[in-house]
Amino acid sequence: MRKGRLEQVRFGLGLLFVLSVMLYTASLNDGNVSMTMVIAAMVGAYMAMNIGANDVANNVGPAVGSKAMHLGTALMIAAIFEAAGAIIAGGEVVGTIRNGIIDPAMIPDTDAFVRLMLAALMAGALWLNIATATGAPVSTTHSIVGAVLGAGIAAAGMDIVNWGKMGSIAMSWIVSPLMGALVAALFLYIIKRSITYQSDMMTAARRVVPWLVAAMAWTFTTYLLLKGASKLITISLSEAASIGFAVAVVTLLILKWRLRNEQQDDRQGKSGVNSLFNVPLIFAAALLSFAHGSNDVANAIGPLAAIVDVYSSSAREIHSDAPIPLWVMLIGAIGIAVGLALYGPKVIRTIGSEITELDQMRAFCIAMAATLTVIIASQLGMPVSSTHIAVGGVFGVGFLREYLKHNFDRMVSDIKAHHPEGDQVAIDLFIAEFTAADIHQKGSMIRDLKARAKVDQDPAHFSKLERKGLRKVYRKELVKRSQLFRIAAAWVITVPATALMAAVIYFLITGIMT
Repeated sequence: MRKGRLEQVRFGLGLLFVLSVMLYTASLNDGNVSMTMVIAAMVGAYMAMNIGANDVANNVGPAVGSKAMHLGTALMIAAIFEAAGAIIAGGEVVGTIRNGIIDPAMIPDTDAFVRLMLAALMAGALWLNIATATGAPVSTTHSIVGAVLGAGIAAAGMDIVNWGKMGSIAMSWIVSPLMGALVAALFLYIIKRSITYQSDMMTAARRVVPWLVAAMAWTFTTYLLLKGASKLITISLSEAASIGFAVAVVTLLILKWRLRNEQQDDRQGKSGVNSLFNVPLIFAAALLSFAHGSNDVANAIGPLAAIVDVYSSSAREIHSDAPIPLWVMLIGAIGIAVGLALYGPKVIRTIGSEITELDQMRAFCIAMAATLTVIIASQLGMPVSSTHIAVGGVFGVGFLREYLKHNFDRMVSDIKAHHPEGDQVAIDLFIAEFTAADIHQKGSMIRDLKARAKVDQDPAHFSKLERKGLRKVYRKELVKRSQLFRIAAAWVITVPATALMAAVIYFLITGIMT
Protein backbone atom coordinates (compact mmCIF):
# COMPACT_ATOMS: atom_id res chain seq x y z
CA MET A 1 0.00 0.00 0.00
CA ARG A 2 2.74 2.44 1.02
CA LYS A 3 4.76 1.58 -2.09
CA GLY A 4 1.72 2.23 -4.27
CA ARG A 5 1.18 5.65 -2.71
CA LEU A 6 4.84 6.50 -3.21
CA GLU A 7 4.59 5.62 -6.90
CA GLN A 8 1.51 7.83 -7.21
CA VAL A 9 3.37 10.74 -5.59
CA ARG A 10 6.31 10.27 -7.97
CA PHE A 11 4.00 10.14 -10.98
CA GLY A 12 2.11 13.21 -9.78
CA LEU A 13 5.28 15.26 -9.29
CA GLY A 14 6.63 14.23 -12.69
CA LEU A 15 3.32 15.09 -14.34
CA LEU A 16 3.28 18.46 -12.56
CA PHE A 17 6.70 19.29 -14.00
CA VAL A 18 5.65 18.33 -17.54
CA LEU A 19 2.41 20.34 -17.30
CA SER A 20 4.33 23.35 -15.97
CA VAL A 21 6.64 23.19 -18.99
CA MET A 22 3.64 23.03 -21.34
CA LEU A 23 1.93 26.01 -19.70
CA TYR A 24 5.09 28.09 -19.76
CA THR A 25 5.75 27.28 -23.43
CA ALA A 26 2.15 28.13 -24.33
CA SER A 27 2.51 31.52 -22.60
CA LEU A 28 5.48 32.60 -24.72
CA ASN A 29 4.89 35.47 -27.16
CA ASP A 30 1.56 36.21 -25.48
CA GLY A 31 0.31 32.75 -26.28
CA ASN A 32 1.05 32.95 -30.03
CA VAL A 33 2.97 29.69 -29.99
CA SER A 34 2.51 26.69 -32.25
CA MET A 35 0.83 23.70 -30.59
CA THR A 36 3.60 21.58 -32.10
CA MET A 37 6.17 23.55 -30.09
CA VAL A 38 4.14 23.07 -26.91
CA ILE A 39 4.03 19.33 -27.53
CA ALA A 40 7.76 19.31 -28.32
CA ALA A 41 8.48 21.08 -25.02
CA MET A 42 6.38 18.48 -23.20
CA VAL A 43 8.27 15.60 -24.80
CA GLY A 44 11.59 17.36 -24.17
CA ALA A 45 10.74 17.63 -20.47
CA TYR A 46 9.77 13.95 -20.45
CA MET A 47 13.08 13.06 -22.16
CA ALA A 48 15.10 15.10 -19.64
CA MET A 49 13.40 13.32 -16.74
CA ASN A 50 14.24 9.94 -18.24
CA ILE A 51 17.89 10.91 -18.74
CA GLY A 52 18.03 11.87 -15.05
CA ALA A 53 16.35 8.62 -14.04
CA ASN A 54 18.64 6.36 -16.07
CA ASP A 55 21.94 7.85 -17.17
CA VAL A 56 22.98 9.76 -14.04
CA ALA A 57 23.21 6.47 -12.12
CA ASN A 58 26.60 5.89 -13.77
CA ASN A 59 28.07 8.84 -11.88
CA VAL A 60 26.84 8.04 -8.37
CA GLY A 61 25.92 4.33 -8.44
CA PRO A 62 29.38 2.97 -7.49
CA ALA A 63 29.79 5.54 -4.69
CA VAL A 64 26.37 4.63 -3.26
CA GLY A 65 26.97 0.89 -3.63
CA SER A 66 30.30 1.18 -1.82
CA LYS A 67 28.62 3.17 0.98
CA ALA A 68 30.93 6.14 0.43
CA MET A 69 27.75 8.21 0.59
CA HIS A 70 24.08 7.64 1.31
CA LEU A 71 21.54 7.50 -1.50
CA GLY A 72 19.92 10.77 -0.42
CA THR A 73 23.26 12.58 -0.40
CA ALA A 74 24.12 11.16 -3.81
CA LEU A 75 20.79 12.28 -5.27
CA MET A 76 21.26 15.80 -3.92
CA ILE A 77 24.86 16.13 -5.17
CA ALA A 78 24.07 14.68 -8.58
CA ALA A 79 20.95 16.84 -9.05
CA ILE A 80 22.81 20.06 -8.16
CA PHE A 81 25.86 19.36 -10.31
CA GLU A 82 23.91 17.93 -13.25
CA ALA A 83 21.79 21.09 -13.37
CA ALA A 84 24.85 23.30 -12.88
CA GLY A 85 26.70 21.56 -15.70
CA ALA A 86 23.73 21.94 -18.05
CA ILE A 87 23.16 25.62 -17.27
CA ILE A 88 26.76 26.81 -16.91
CA ALA A 89 28.53 24.72 -19.55
CA GLY A 90 25.72 23.28 -21.65
CA GLY A 91 26.57 25.50 -24.61
CA GLU A 92 24.82 28.18 -26.60
CA VAL A 93 24.20 26.07 -29.70
CA VAL A 94 23.52 22.41 -30.38
CA GLY A 95 23.67 20.26 -33.50
CA THR A 96 20.20 19.78 -34.98
CA ILE A 97 21.07 16.38 -36.47
CA ARG A 98 22.59 14.24 -33.74
CA ASN A 99 26.13 13.00 -34.52
CA GLY A 100 25.72 13.53 -38.30
CA ILE A 101 24.11 10.12 -38.78
CA ILE A 102 21.64 11.37 -41.40
CA ASP A 103 21.96 13.90 -44.24
CA PRO A 104 19.74 16.92 -43.49
CA ALA A 105 19.77 17.92 -47.18
CA MET A 106 17.59 14.89 -47.95
CA ILE A 107 14.80 15.88 -45.54
CA PRO A 108 11.86 16.93 -47.77
CA ASP A 109 10.86 20.15 -45.93
CA THR A 110 10.77 21.88 -42.56
CA ASP A 111 7.49 20.19 -41.60
CA ALA A 112 9.08 16.79 -42.15
CA PHE A 113 12.11 17.95 -40.15
CA VAL A 114 9.92 18.97 -37.21
CA ARG A 115 8.06 15.66 -37.32
CA LEU A 116 11.40 13.83 -37.46
CA MET A 117 12.77 15.65 -34.40
CA LEU A 118 9.55 15.17 -32.45
CA ALA A 119 9.39 11.45 -33.26
CA ALA A 120 13.05 10.99 -32.30
CA LEU A 121 12.58 12.81 -29.00
CA MET A 122 9.50 10.79 -28.10
CA ALA A 123 11.00 7.41 -29.08
CA GLY A 124 14.21 8.07 -27.14
CA ALA A 125 12.25 9.10 -24.06
CA LEU A 126 9.95 6.06 -24.22
CA TRP A 127 12.87 3.66 -24.53
CA LEU A 128 14.67 5.22 -21.57
CA ASN A 129 11.45 4.95 -19.57
CA ILE A 130 11.20 1.23 -20.37
CA ALA A 131 14.87 0.65 -19.50
CA THR A 132 14.55 2.53 -16.21
CA ALA A 133 11.45 0.55 -15.24
CA THR A 134 13.43 -2.67 -15.64
CA GLY A 135 16.51 -1.25 -13.90
CA ALA A 136 18.72 -1.52 -17.00
CA PRO A 137 21.32 1.25 -17.50
CA VAL A 138 21.39 2.16 -21.21
CA SER A 139 23.09 4.88 -23.24
CA THR A 140 20.93 7.96 -23.77
CA THR A 141 23.17 8.99 -26.67
CA HIS A 142 22.54 5.67 -28.41
CA SER A 143 18.84 6.01 -27.67
CA ILE A 144 18.55 9.37 -29.43
CA VAL A 145 20.91 8.26 -32.23
CA GLY A 146 18.73 5.23 -32.96
CA ALA A 147 15.61 7.38 -32.81
CA VAL A 148 17.00 9.95 -35.29
CA LEU A 149 18.06 7.07 -37.54
CA GLY A 150 14.59 5.49 -37.57
CA ALA A 151 12.70 8.75 -38.03
CA GLY A 152 15.13 9.80 -40.76
CA ILE A 153 14.58 6.57 -42.70
CA ALA A 154 10.81 7.01 -42.30
CA ALA A 155 11.07 10.55 -43.65
CA ALA A 156 13.42 10.06 -46.60
CA GLY A 157 14.38 6.40 -47.03
CA MET A 158 17.54 4.38 -46.40
CA ASP A 159 19.84 6.64 -48.41
CA ILE A 160 19.59 9.39 -45.81
CA VAL A 161 21.72 7.39 -43.35
CA ASN A 162 25.47 7.77 -42.96
CA TRP A 163 26.12 4.04 -42.56
CA GLY A 164 29.83 4.53 -41.92
CA LYS A 165 29.00 6.65 -38.89
CA MET A 166 26.47 4.08 -37.72
CA GLY A 167 29.12 1.37 -38.06
CA SER A 168 31.48 3.24 -35.73
CA ILE A 169 28.65 3.70 -33.22
CA ALA A 170 27.86 -0.02 -33.37
CA MET A 171 31.55 -0.77 -32.75
CA SER A 172 31.34 1.27 -29.54
CA TRP A 173 28.87 -1.29 -28.14
CA ILE A 174 31.85 -3.64 -27.86
CA VAL A 175 34.72 -1.19 -27.36
CA SER A 176 33.16 0.91 -24.57
CA PRO A 177 32.42 -1.81 -21.99
CA LEU A 178 35.63 -3.72 -22.76
CA MET A 179 37.79 -0.62 -22.31
CA GLY A 180 35.95 0.29 -19.12
CA ALA A 181 36.32 -3.23 -17.75
CA LEU A 182 40.04 -3.47 -18.56
CA VAL A 183 40.93 -0.04 -17.11
CA ALA A 184 38.90 -0.60 -13.92
CA ALA A 185 40.36 -4.09 -13.44
CA LEU A 186 43.88 -2.76 -13.99
CA PHE A 187 43.46 -0.09 -11.30
CA LEU A 188 41.97 -2.62 -8.88
CA TYR A 189 44.87 -5.01 -9.47
CA ILE A 190 47.36 -2.19 -8.82
CA ILE A 191 45.58 -1.34 -5.56
CA LYS A 192 45.52 -4.96 -4.44
CA ARG A 193 49.21 -5.55 -5.15
CA SER A 194 50.36 -2.27 -3.60
CA ILE A 195 47.98 -2.11 -0.62
CA THR A 196 45.67 -5.00 0.26
CA TYR A 197 48.23 -7.73 -0.47
CA GLN A 198 50.72 -6.12 1.91
CA SER A 199 51.10 -7.39 5.47
CA ASP A 200 50.56 -3.87 6.92
CA MET A 201 47.74 -2.49 4.77
CA MET A 202 47.34 0.87 6.51
CA THR A 203 51.03 1.72 6.25
CA ALA A 204 50.98 0.77 2.58
CA ALA A 205 47.76 2.77 2.06
CA ARG A 206 49.24 5.90 3.63
CA ARG A 207 52.12 5.60 1.20
CA VAL A 208 50.15 4.74 -1.97
CA VAL A 209 46.73 6.43 -1.61
CA PRO A 210 48.05 10.01 -2.04
CA TRP A 211 49.48 9.00 -5.42
CA LEU A 212 46.23 7.32 -6.43
CA VAL A 213 44.14 10.34 -5.45
CA ALA A 214 46.61 12.64 -7.23
CA ALA A 215 46.15 10.49 -10.35
CA MET A 216 42.40 10.91 -9.95
CA ALA A 217 42.80 14.69 -9.60
CA TRP A 218 44.91 14.79 -12.77
CA THR A 219 42.46 12.64 -14.73
CA PHE A 220 39.32 14.39 -13.50
CA THR A 221 40.67 17.90 -14.05
CA THR A 222 41.68 16.99 -17.60
CA TYR A 223 38.29 15.35 -18.20
CA LEU A 224 36.38 18.32 -16.80
CA LEU A 225 38.28 20.81 -18.96
CA LEU A 226 37.90 18.71 -22.12
CA LYS A 227 34.31 17.57 -21.63
CA GLY A 228 32.60 19.54 -18.89
CA ALA A 229 33.88 22.99 -19.88
CA SER A 230 34.24 22.46 -23.63
CA LYS A 231 31.31 24.80 -24.35
CA LEU A 232 32.83 27.59 -22.24
CA ILE A 233 36.47 27.43 -23.34
CA THR A 234 38.46 25.92 -26.17
CA ILE A 235 41.39 23.97 -24.79
CA SER A 236 43.71 21.32 -26.19
CA LEU A 237 44.55 18.00 -24.57
CA SER A 238 48.09 19.15 -23.71
CA GLU A 239 46.80 22.32 -22.05
CA ALA A 240 44.13 20.45 -20.10
CA ALA A 241 46.65 17.79 -19.05
CA SER A 242 49.12 20.45 -17.90
CA ILE A 243 46.52 22.14 -15.72
CA GLY A 244 45.48 18.72 -14.44
CA PHE A 245 49.07 17.88 -13.59
CA ALA A 246 49.40 21.06 -11.53
CA VAL A 247 46.22 20.19 -9.63
CA ALA A 248 47.56 16.65 -9.08
CA VAL A 249 50.83 17.93 -7.61
CA VAL A 250 48.99 20.19 -5.17
CA THR A 251 46.66 17.31 -4.24
CA LEU A 252 49.60 14.97 -3.67
CA LEU A 253 51.42 17.44 -1.41
CA ILE A 254 48.29 18.18 0.65
CA LEU A 255 47.44 14.50 1.15
CA LYS A 256 51.00 13.54 2.04
CA TRP A 257 51.14 16.36 4.60
CA ARG A 258 47.75 15.44 6.04
CA LEU A 259 48.46 11.71 6.38
CA ARG A 260 51.92 12.39 7.79
CA ASN A 261 50.52 14.68 10.50
CA GLU A 262 47.35 12.68 11.13
CA GLN A 263 47.38 10.77 14.40
CA GLN A 264 47.15 7.01 14.15
CA ASP A 265 43.58 5.87 14.74
CA ASP A 266 41.65 2.65 15.08
CA ARG A 267 41.18 2.19 11.34
CA GLN A 268 42.83 -1.07 10.36
CA GLY A 269 42.59 -3.57 7.54
CA LYS A 270 40.44 -3.10 4.46
CA SER A 271 37.83 -0.98 6.22
CA GLY A 272 40.51 1.50 7.21
CA VAL A 273 41.93 1.60 3.70
CA ASN A 274 38.46 2.01 2.19
CA SER A 275 37.73 5.00 4.41
CA LEU A 276 40.59 6.89 2.75
CA PHE A 277 38.67 6.84 -0.55
CA ASN A 278 35.40 8.31 0.78
CA VAL A 279 36.11 11.99 0.10
CA PRO A 280 37.67 11.40 -3.37
CA LEU A 281 34.56 9.42 -4.37
CA ILE A 282 32.26 12.27 -3.31
CA PHE A 283 34.28 14.70 -5.43
CA ALA A 284 34.25 12.20 -8.30
CA ALA A 285 30.46 11.90 -8.21
CA ALA A 286 30.08 15.68 -8.25
CA LEU A 287 32.54 16.27 -11.10
CA LEU A 288 31.19 13.41 -13.21
CA SER A 289 27.67 14.79 -12.75
CA PHE A 290 28.79 18.29 -13.82
CA ALA A 291 30.50 16.95 -16.93
CA HIS A 292 27.52 14.71 -17.73
CA GLY A 293 25.08 17.61 -17.38
CA SER A 294 27.13 19.82 -19.68
CA ASN A 295 27.33 17.11 -22.38
CA ASP A 296 24.21 14.97 -22.25
CA VAL A 297 21.70 17.77 -21.75
CA ALA A 298 21.90 18.01 -25.57
CA ASN A 299 20.21 14.60 -25.78
CA ALA A 300 17.17 16.06 -24.03
CA ILE A 301 16.99 19.53 -25.53
CA GLY A 302 18.80 19.11 -28.88
CA PRO A 303 15.72 18.08 -30.86
CA LEU A 304 13.59 20.57 -28.91
CA ALA A 305 16.07 23.39 -29.65
CA ALA A 306 15.98 22.39 -33.33
CA ILE A 307 12.18 22.63 -33.41
CA VAL A 308 12.20 25.98 -31.60
CA ASP A 309 14.81 27.24 -34.09
CA VAL A 310 12.59 26.31 -37.03
CA TYR A 311 9.55 28.09 -35.58
CA SER A 312 11.64 31.11 -34.55
CA SER A 313 12.95 31.60 -38.09
CA SER A 314 10.78 33.74 -40.35
CA ALA A 315 11.89 31.68 -43.35
CA ARG A 316 11.29 28.37 -41.50
CA GLU A 317 14.77 27.08 -42.45
CA ILE A 318 16.72 24.06 -41.22
CA HIS A 319 20.10 24.99 -39.74
CA SER A 320 22.97 22.66 -38.92
CA ASP A 321 23.26 24.28 -35.49
CA ALA A 322 20.44 25.68 -33.39
CA PRO A 323 20.76 28.33 -30.65
CA ILE A 324 19.53 27.21 -27.22
CA PRO A 325 17.20 29.68 -25.51
CA LEU A 326 17.61 29.88 -21.73
CA TRP A 327 14.14 28.49 -21.10
CA VAL A 328 14.94 25.42 -23.24
CA MET A 329 18.20 24.88 -21.33
CA LEU A 330 16.32 25.13 -18.02
CA ILE A 331 13.86 22.45 -19.17
CA GLY A 332 16.79 20.10 -19.72
CA ALA A 333 18.59 21.00 -16.49
CA ILE A 334 15.56 20.89 -14.18
CA GLY A 335 14.12 17.84 -15.93
CA ILE A 336 17.31 15.83 -15.36
CA ALA A 337 17.29 16.78 -11.66
CA VAL A 338 13.58 15.93 -11.27
CA GLY A 339 13.92 12.57 -13.03
CA LEU A 340 16.96 11.66 -10.94
CA ALA A 341 15.22 12.50 -7.67
CA LEU A 342 11.99 10.67 -8.53
CA TYR A 343 13.14 7.59 -10.43
CA GLY A 344 16.94 7.44 -10.25
CA PRO A 345 17.33 5.11 -7.22
CA LYS A 346 16.33 1.97 -9.16
CA VAL A 347 19.15 2.13 -11.71
CA ILE A 348 21.57 3.44 -9.04
CA ARG A 349 20.95 0.25 -7.04
CA THR A 350 21.47 -1.90 -10.14
CA ILE A 351 24.91 -0.42 -10.76
CA GLY A 352 25.87 0.00 -7.11
CA SER A 353 24.90 -3.36 -5.62
CA GLU A 354 23.07 -5.74 -7.97
CA ILE A 355 25.96 -6.64 -10.33
CA THR A 356 28.77 -7.25 -7.87
CA GLU A 357 29.61 -6.19 -4.34
CA LEU A 358 31.41 -2.84 -4.31
CA ASP A 359 33.58 -1.18 -1.70
CA GLN A 360 35.29 2.21 -1.89
CA MET A 361 38.44 0.87 -3.55
CA ARG A 362 36.43 -0.80 -6.31
CA ALA A 363 34.24 2.29 -6.77
CA PHE A 364 37.41 4.39 -7.11
CA CYS A 365 38.61 2.10 -9.91
CA ILE A 366 35.27 2.42 -11.74
CA ALA A 367 35.37 6.23 -11.48
CA MET A 368 38.91 6.27 -12.87
CA ALA A 369 37.86 4.00 -15.73
CA ALA A 370 34.88 6.22 -16.55
CA THR A 371 37.07 9.30 -17.02
CA LEU A 372 40.34 7.90 -18.34
CA THR A 373 38.66 5.74 -20.98
CA VAL A 374 36.62 8.67 -22.33
CA ILE A 375 39.76 10.82 -22.61
CA ILE A 376 41.74 8.10 -24.41
CA ALA A 377 38.87 7.18 -26.74
CA SER A 378 38.16 10.83 -27.60
CA GLN A 379 41.77 11.43 -28.61
CA LEU A 380 41.70 8.29 -30.77
CA GLY A 381 38.48 9.43 -32.42
CA MET A 382 36.53 6.45 -31.10
CA PRO A 383 32.85 7.03 -30.24
CA VAL A 384 32.26 5.55 -26.79
CA SER A 385 29.39 5.59 -24.33
CA SER A 386 30.03 6.77 -20.77
CA THR A 387 27.20 4.50 -19.64
CA HIS A 388 28.77 1.44 -21.23
CA ILE A 389 32.19 2.35 -19.84
CA ALA A 390 30.94 2.76 -16.26
CA VAL A 391 28.88 -0.44 -16.29
CA GLY A 392 31.74 -2.26 -18.01
CA GLY A 393 33.97 -1.04 -15.17
CA VAL A 394 31.62 -2.60 -12.62
CA PHE A 395 31.76 -5.93 -14.44
CA GLY A 396 35.54 -5.60 -14.81
CA VAL A 397 36.18 -5.32 -11.07
CA GLY A 398 33.69 -8.11 -10.44
CA PHE A 399 35.34 -10.57 -12.82
CA LEU A 400 38.79 -9.67 -11.49
CA ARG A 401 37.53 -10.47 -7.99
CA GLU A 402 36.30 -13.83 -9.27
CA TYR A 403 39.67 -14.61 -10.82
CA LEU A 404 41.64 -13.61 -7.73
CA LYS A 405 39.29 -15.51 -5.44
CA HIS A 406 39.61 -18.63 -7.58
CA ASN A 407 43.39 -18.21 -7.65
CA PHE A 408 43.56 -17.91 -3.85
CA ASP A 409 41.33 -20.94 -3.35
CA ARG A 410 43.57 -22.94 -5.69
CA MET A 411 46.62 -21.99 -3.62
CA VAL A 412 44.85 -23.03 -0.41
CA SER A 413 43.97 -26.33 -2.08
CA ASP A 414 47.63 -26.82 -2.98
CA ILE A 415 48.62 -26.12 0.63
CA LYS A 416 46.25 -28.81 1.87
CA ALA A 417 47.47 -31.27 -0.76
CA HIS A 418 51.08 -30.82 0.31
CA HIS A 419 50.52 -31.43 4.04
CA PRO A 420 50.29 -34.79 5.79
CA GLU A 421 46.82 -36.30 5.88
CA GLY A 422 44.92 -35.45 9.06
CA ASP A 423 47.42 -32.81 10.25
CA GLN A 424 44.77 -30.06 10.39
CA VAL A 425 46.69 -28.06 13.00
CA ALA A 426 49.70 -27.71 10.69
CA ILE A 427 47.43 -26.83 7.79
CA ASP A 428 45.61 -24.14 9.81
CA LEU A 429 48.88 -22.62 11.04
CA PHE A 430 50.35 -22.52 7.55
CA ILE A 431 47.18 -20.98 6.06
CA ALA A 432 47.07 -18.33 8.84
CA GLU A 433 50.71 -17.43 8.16
CA PHE A 434 50.04 -17.51 4.41
CA THR A 435 47.03 -15.19 4.68
CA ALA A 436 48.96 -12.63 6.77
CA ALA A 437 51.95 -12.58 4.39
CA ASP A 438 52.38 -10.03 1.63
CA ILE A 439 52.19 -11.03 -2.02
CA HIS A 440 55.90 -11.71 -2.41
CA GLN A 441 56.05 -13.84 0.75
CA LYS A 442 53.01 -15.83 -0.42
CA GLY A 443 54.77 -16.80 -3.63
CA SER A 444 57.91 -17.79 -1.74
CA MET A 445 55.92 -19.90 0.75
CA ILE A 446 54.14 -21.82 -2.02
CA ARG A 447 57.40 -22.49 -3.86
CA ASP A 448 59.10 -23.72 -0.67
CA LEU A 449 56.12 -25.96 0.17
CA LYS A 450 56.15 -27.61 -3.25
CA ALA A 451 59.93 -28.05 -3.12
CA ARG A 452 59.71 -29.80 0.26
CA ALA A 453 56.90 -32.00 -1.04
CA LYS A 454 59.11 -33.20 -3.87
CA VAL A 455 61.88 -34.09 -1.42
CA ASP A 456 59.50 -35.78 1.02
CA GLN A 457 57.78 -37.61 -1.84
CA ASP A 458 54.15 -36.99 -0.91
CA PRO A 459 54.05 -36.97 2.93
CA ALA A 460 50.29 -37.36 2.95
CA HIS A 461 50.47 -40.68 1.08
CA PHE A 462 47.46 -39.68 -1.02
CA SER A 463 46.46 -41.55 -4.12
CA LYS A 464 46.47 -39.63 -7.39
CA LEU A 465 42.67 -39.57 -7.37
CA GLU A 466 42.59 -38.16 -3.83
CA ARG A 467 45.19 -35.49 -4.66
CA LYS A 468 43.22 -34.50 -7.77
CA GLY A 469 40.10 -34.14 -5.65
CA LEU A 470 41.90 -31.95 -3.14
CA ARG A 471 43.13 -29.62 -5.85
CA LYS A 472 39.70 -29.24 -7.43
CA VAL A 473 38.42 -25.74 -6.74
CA TYR A 474 34.83 -24.73 -7.38
CA ARG A 475 34.55 -21.26 -8.93
CA LYS A 476 32.53 -18.89 -6.82
CA GLU A 477 30.59 -16.44 -8.98
CA LEU A 478 30.94 -12.89 -7.65
CA VAL A 479 29.24 -11.34 -10.70
CA LYS A 480 25.54 -11.93 -11.29
CA ARG A 481 25.27 -13.44 -14.75
CA SER A 482 21.57 -12.64 -14.99
CA GLN A 483 22.39 -8.91 -14.75
CA LEU A 484 25.17 -9.29 -17.31
CA PHE A 485 22.89 -10.87 -19.90
CA ARG A 486 19.98 -8.51 -19.19
CA ILE A 487 22.08 -5.35 -19.51
CA ALA A 488 23.95 -6.61 -22.58
CA ALA A 489 20.63 -7.42 -24.26
CA ALA A 490 19.33 -3.92 -23.50
CA TRP A 491 22.47 -2.37 -25.00
CA VAL A 492 22.29 -4.42 -28.19
CA ILE A 493 18.65 -3.64 -28.93
CA THR A 494 18.73 0.06 -27.94
CA VAL A 495 19.43 1.46 -31.41
CA PRO A 496 17.13 -0.94 -33.35
CA ALA A 497 14.35 -0.55 -30.77
CA THR A 498 14.42 3.26 -30.75
CA ALA A 499 14.76 3.33 -34.55
CA LEU A 500 11.64 1.20 -34.97
CA MET A 501 9.70 3.18 -32.37
CA ALA A 502 10.70 6.51 -33.96
CA ALA A 503 9.68 5.33 -37.44
CA VAL A 504 6.25 4.26 -36.19
CA ILE A 505 5.79 7.52 -34.25
CA TYR A 506 6.87 9.55 -37.30
CA PHE A 507 4.20 7.92 -39.46
CA LEU A 508 1.58 8.45 -36.73
CA ILE A 509 2.47 12.13 -36.39
CA THR A 510 2.47 12.55 -40.16
CA GLY A 511 -0.98 11.00 -40.36
CA ILE A 512 -2.33 13.25 -37.60
CA MET A 513 -0.75 16.49 -38.88
CA THR A 514 -1.66 15.95 -42.53
